[in-house]
Amino acid sequence: MTLTARRMYELLEPICLVTYFADECNEELAALGHRTYWDGYFASRAAPLGRVPAEVVHAAFYSFAEGEAARHIPSAWEKIPPEESVAARERGSAASLRRILGDELAGSPGLARAADLTTKAATNAPMAGRVMYAGMRTLPVPSDPVARLWHSATMLREHRGDGHVAALLSARIGGTEAHVLSALEMGVHPPESFGRIHHLPKKRLAAVMDGLRERGLVDADGRFTDAGRATKQRIEDLTDELAAPPYDALSPGELDELVAELEPISAILVAAGSQ
Repeated sequence: MTLTARRMYELLEPICLVTYFADECNEELAALGHRTYWDGYFASRAAPLGRVPAEVVHAAFYSFAEGEAARHIPSAWEKIPPEESVAARERGSAASLRRILGDELAGSPGLARAADLTTKAATNAPMAGRVMYAGMRTLPVPSDPVARLWHSATMLREHRGDGHVAALLSARIGGTEAHVLSALEMGVHPPESFGRIHHLPKKRLAAVMDGLRERGLVDADGRFTDAGRATKQRIEDLTDELAAPPYDALSPGELDELVAELEPISAILVAAGSQ
C-alpha cells in the first residue's frame, strides 16, 4: 500500500496545486478583501481549524518560519470570517480545474467517478493525530463533482501532510531544515536560495545549515552527504507508509479504476503546470 500511496500522491497533487498556482483562487480571496496572497493563504487553509491563535496554526503548518503565521493570523480573520475564506478557496480552485480540464472532461462520468472514489478514501481515513486533516473533515463535502474532487484530494493532501510532519519530527528535522533537504533533493544549490526560505534572515539560514553540518547531513559545501540523503529517503518512505490507510477503504478493483480515471486528469494538469 505504500506504493499505492505514492502513486496516489503523484496523481492527486496536481489537482490540489491549482489552489496555489492558478489565478482563480487568489482572485476569489482578493475579492473578499484579503490584501495579499499570504493573507488569503493562511486565512483559507487554517480556517477549518476554527479561530485558533497563530501559535496553533504555526504548529499545524509546521514548515513556516517563526512569526510568519502571526503576520496573518488572526488579523486576516478580523474583517473576513474564516467560513467565507475557505468557501472562496473552494470556489476558486474548482473554477481553475474546470478551466484547465475543459467542459468535456470536467463534466464527464469519469471525473464524477474519480470524485466519488477519492471521497470514499478521503472520508474513511483515521483522524487521530491528524490535525489539518481532521479540520478538513469537519467541512461539508461538495455535491458538484469538480469541487468534490478538489475537496477530497485536498483532504488526502492534508492527511499526508500531517503524516509528513510526524515523519519529520521522528527524524528531528525542523520546518526550515525540511525545506533545505527538499531543495537539495530538487537540485537547488545553494539550498538557502530555495524560494520558500530565501527571504529568511541570513543569520537564521546560516544557523540551520550549521546544524545540518554538525549532524553530518550536509557537507561543507552545503550538499547532501550520504547520511543526509538516507535521512531524506527515510522521511519520504515513512510519509508514504503513513499516507496509505485511506486507500484501505477501496477494493483493488476500485483502486485500479481510480488510477485509470485520474491519469488523464492529472496529465492535463501537469502539462498546464496546474495554472
